[in-house]
Amino acid sequence: MAMNKILKLIQLILLIAVASKAVSQPSPDCPKSCGNLSIPYPFGTREGCYMNDTFLVTCNHDNSSTSIPLLGTNNILVLNISLEDGEVIVSSPVVRDCYGTKSKNSNDQNGLNLTHFSISPSRNKFTAVGCGTVGVFIGYDSSRKHVTTRGCVSMCDTLGEIRNGSCDGIGCCQIGVPDGVYGFAMKSWSISNNSTVRDGDFNPCNYAFTVAEGYYKFDTTNLKSLENPRLPLVLDWAVGNQTCEEAQQHPSSYACKDKNSYCLDSTNGIGYRCKCNHGGNPYLYDGCHDKDECALNSNPCVHKKSCKNAPGEGLKCSCPKGHEGDGLRNGQGCRPKRDKNTGNLILIIGLSLSLSLLAVVVGCLNIYPQFRERKLMKIRENYFKKNGGMLLQRQIDLVNGSTERATIFTAEELKKATDNYDDDRIIGKGGHGTVYKGILSNGSVVAIKKAMVCNQTEIGQFINEVVVLSQINHRNVVKLLGCCLETEFPLLVYEFITNGTLCEHLHFEGEACGDKHKLSWTTRLRIAAETAESLAYLHSSVSTPITHRDVKTANILLDDNLTAKVSDFGASKLVPLDQTQLTTLVQGTMGYLDPEYFQTSQLTEKSDVYSFGVVLAELLTSKKALSFFRPQSHRNLSMYFVSAMNEGRLDQILDKEIVSDASVEYVIEVANLAKRCLRLHGEERPSMKEVAMELEGIRIIEKHSLGGAKDVASQEETESFLKPRSHFSIDHGDGTGSSTISRFYDLHNQILEPLEDGR
Repeated sequence: MAMNKILKLIQLILLIAVASKAVSQPSPDCPKSCGNLSIPYPFGTREGCYMNDTFLVTCNHDNSSTSIPLLGTNNILVLNISLEDGEVIVSSPVVRDCYGTKSKNSNDQNGLNLTHFSISPSRNKFTAVGCGTVGVFIGYDSSRKHVTTRGCVSMCDTLGEIRNGSCDGIGCCQIGVPDGVYGFAMKSWSISNNSTVRDGDFNPCNYAFTVAEGYYKFDTTNLKSLENPRLPLVLDWAVGNQTCEEAQQHPSSYACKDKNSYCLDSTNGIGYRCKCNHGGNPYLYDGCHDKDECALNSNPCVHKKSCKNAPGEGLKCSCPKGHEGDGLRNGQGCRPKRDKNTGNLILIIGLSLSLSLLAVVVGCLNIYPQFRERKLMKIRENYFKKNGGMLLQRQIDLVNGSTERATIFTAEELKKATDNYDDDRIIGKGGHGTVYKGILSNGSVVAIKKAMVCNQTEIGQFINEVVVLSQINHRNVVKLLGCCLETEFPLLVYEFITNGTLCEHLHFEGEACGDKHKLSWTTRLRIAAETAESLAYLHSSVSTPITHRDVKTANILLDDNLTAKVSDFGASKLVPLDQTQLTTLVQGTMGYLDPEYFQTSQLTEKSDVYSFGVVLAELLTSKKALSFFRPQSHRNLSMYFVSAMNEGRLDQILDKEIVSDASVEYVIEVANLAKRCLRLHGEERPSMKEVAMELEGIRIIEKHSLGGAKDVASQEETESFLKPRSHFSIDHGDGTGSSTISRFYDLHNQILEPLEDGR
């Protein structure tokens, strides 16, 4: 009786083991394909055939009985599934905008919305095709909260200037896809509605699409018509939401089932993938192939018939009867058995050779570190020369009498300061490099930026900028401390600013800065005045004037006291004293870019004035400079702001909290100033020095109005504050508005003692 119970218990345990093994495996009758598409596990077309709902492929049938594989329930056509690379190729839409017609693309045709699959950043390119075409890629993370926006501009006038196969911005442009994108939308429109195209109707439509690299080659005929409405797109896929190390701690749910497989962490998002050593399906028990080393031409055995294949990577050679050795051609081989004395002699010879070889190896190990160090020093020396180190040293010697000079840091010093450039030390990324937080050996906290200067013709200008910027000593400009030229890309070392960017404080207060840093009207006005003063200093007070070229709230840093610090001179240009404008490749940030500079490529200091006008509009409205979540007429803040002022609707777009906190007349003074900065023609804009004086005047007048008390408007005054009054007015673009500068000097002459302006 007891024996029967034990047998039944053993059977139950075996059944449970078999059942647990089958839970994560497909049924034997599962379909292996849908139409022409092979569907390997963990993917499957019905329940019991896939690992989980993430890997469901819906197999539909059209009227011609053709099977159509669709990814999950998203109606996304699947073209190929790769176990080896962890990729799925799907069909992606093409967005088109044709002149004189409305776009026929519905909301579900201008991108893809995925949940478990990420867009491969290394295998895809966002592409815009057309003349005067703007293409915008809007990417979302898996939570659909974080948005990454990238833009691409393609320009051309005639068909003769366009080259087949080239997407360098003439007729066609391409940019990379950002990391961590699980869904995206695309937009495309014409800058001038085809008015700049001079060769007839060769470009009736603009196109934007995201396509797998290598699947699209630009041809000038695409300007006339892009026939294919959909193109291939590569998605990355992974299993679960754990790393390999975490998943291996739970064998029952670990997806890599075959003993000849190994695990790889996902390189684009969360999860992991499995891979066989020699091909096969690692997600199935016994799914990987075992390579037969004996069958290969490289079989190392002396007698191939004596070779026996071993599980995994291995084989065993043997010798015929009466022979000895390891059976390997490059080993001991096979030889007739010898007597004992002969064996001892061979042993002694072998031991002597081994000791000699050991001595040689020890000697090499002692020499190798010295050789490696010399090689590294040579590489650093070559980088130092290539990046203009000798030129920088000469420039430093020329300004040796100056109290301020650039410091040349060593690569080892900065590597140690950033914990070997650990990802946890990254505090910012941009188009001109990556910024790390570093701690020098003396305890100083610095910001270390990898500058993307890779064009040898730019080295001279780069070195000149380093020397000039290192001598700038202004309280509202981030101080450049020095650089390192011993690496492939130069490293710039700046002072570290602790309190984030103005952009974060204006647009992400709750999650990045906290309510305690809600910017009041007084603080915003001070930040604007400090920023204007620093830009005016760069334009007119340094030995060689500097045009910043990328003024925006993300490049205005704030310290613990919320003092403004202008940063990121990666796009800046030194302007020779005998030139008022430069012809340059257009650089800047969409939403802040001077339209006159964009059209003509003529860079002047008034381009910075326009960008600063956008910053003033952001400070007044707390709205982003460019947002695709606003109605089309409101997307560009500068146009929306000027339009609202011209139509008397300023009160509708101002931040209500600063209106209640400020004196109404001074808000309008700043709004008038912003409007003048945003004039389309640069010559009609004020200089940066005039802007700085006017903002400082507004601050002092507001501070000392009514004996220093806050000028509180009544409810009736607030509701009708846009009506002109005797002591202030709205600028109408003709210079008839009130002059804050003259009022500033009138007040200044009445004050007997120096003013404390709080800075």
